[in-house]
Amino acid sequence: MNAIFYGHSCFSVEINGYKILFDPFISPNPKAEKINIEAIDADFILISHGHEDHVADAEEILKRTGATLISNYEIVCWFGEKGHKKSHPLNHGGSVKLPFGKVKFVNAVHSSVLPDGTYGGNPGGFVVESDEGNFYFSGDTALTYDMKLLGDFHKLDWAVLCIGDNFTMGHEDAAICAEWIGVDKVLGTHFDTFPYIEIDQSAAREHFVSKGKQLFLPAIGESISI
Repeated sequence: MNAIFYGHSCFSVEINGYKILFDPFISPNPKAEKINIEAIDADFILISHGHEDHVADAEEILKRTGATLISNYEIVCWFGEKGHKKSHPLNHGGSVKLPFGKVKFVNAVHSSVLPDGTYGGNPGGFVVESDEGNFYFSGDTALTYDMKLLGDFHKLDWAVLCIGDNFTMGHEDAAICAEWIGVDKVLGTHFDTFPYIEIDQSAAREHFVSKGKQLFLPAIGESISI
């Protein structure tokens, strides 16, 4: 499966011909200034929680592409009030079958408020299952023992895990998560965007190698095959 990294926690994958975009925060990110968001296509946009650094470009991309929004009930309602009705709300433990596969909304330990101060519901992550492969996107979260359930009940091929520390897991906890969920390949997110979450990329990669795993830290705009 190919993934394009757009910086921070934003990435996209294509499954069965459908383009799925996650947590679109691009235009306010100076490190992603070379990314033209008008060139980003999406059939579905999945949002893990309401913080601005995960939703900033969602409204514009939703309007331009007509994509279907998948998120928690509160976030779906917030975008609905802005006029976007093409959506499907989920809550923790719930799943929905979509044209490209199945999406389940799973637990995350974090916070969530929308940019205007509106309550953003509980944060979450996603398990995506399809005939092209299965992966877990953690969203922003601490390491939580609930992750072991994902490894017990889902056959995952890879994962997208936050690694920036301070507001989320650091790379050490992310490596433990990878072990619990049974994956060897991880795309790292939520790092280096702000001073609080700047990391030593070499140290993070080496730690994963020491655990028999591979950490992908692509350049912004880079496409990788996982």
